[in-house]
Amino acid sequence: MSQILETNENRLIKVSVTGAVSSPTIHYPYQISAFGEPMVLPSVGGIRYNLRAGDYATGWMADHVEPGVSIKNANNDANRALNTLSCIGNEAIVVSGDAKGSRGTVVGKHGGIEHVMVDFPSEVLDKLNIGDNVLVKAYGVGLKILNIPSVRVMNLDPKVLNLLNLRFEDGCLAVPVTHLVPASIMGSGLGDIQVYSGDYDIQLFDKAIVNEYHLEDLRLGDLVAIMDADHTYGRIYRSGAVSIGIVVHTDCVLAGHGPGVTTIMTSGEGKIKPLIDSNANIAKVLKLRNDF
Repeated sequence: MSQILETNENRLIKVSVTGAVSSPTIHYPYQISAFGEPMVLPSVGGIRYNLRAGDYATGWMADHVEPGVSIKNANNDANRALNTLSCIGNEAIVVSGDAKGSRGTVVGKHGGIEHVMVDFPSEVLDKLNIGDNVLVKAYGVGLKILNIPSVRVMNLDPKVLNLLNLRFEDGCLAVPVTHLVPASIMGSGLGDIQVYSGDYDIQLFDKAIVNEYHLEDLRLGDLVAIMDADHTYGRIYRSGAVSIGIVVHTDCVLAGHGPGVTTIMTSGEGKIKPLIDSNANIAKVLKLRNDF
């Protein structure tokens, strides 16, 4: 097999989608944790001034908090397009408000709330307001690796694919990841019939599993390999399958939830070979920040 990654990048469409900086929402102050404890915590939406891709995904007094800035379109169909067509690594441009003209990068998608998360430099965050419009140059839907069709790619800008130092080993695509995750602890989002938007969660309630797989130091933006998980036509358990995702929101206290993962690759035939690499984080790959 050729050692050069052959893709159909030159046949992909780049198209504009848009959303506004969303407000945090709270339906009821208390949430009941998986251990029966009532808790009041910040959650989805808004502008996070001290949480970006590259920061730890665990240990915060928070629940499902998204890094950077969350955007959403008030029109349901337009928001579905925003969430489906946006890909991790896409360029995002603020087109209204005090931060108009500032540029950022899509770093995740969050199902349920249907948000797209955008990373901006800290100085831009201070200029943004709830309701500011952000245009995303959506690019990546339909991306294929032509010389290994048993590996499906989704939710990924081609430039990220080209920066991941992928290679072929023993008929498999070798992919750098920070952690291996057993499919047995995957929770919310399991069973969804498509993975072109949203995420699903790594449950961290079993301390023995957390310790065995060193999941206590997961970071937002980490590439992780979910073992025995096939995401070709939705999220299912399948022995030998491997799926690669990027961590897109923080830990959670609710049963069945945890750090969320947006899928970027999958192989139901197990043709992905994960390689542990502590630098396999989207913030490092795209050089989003100088302090990480």
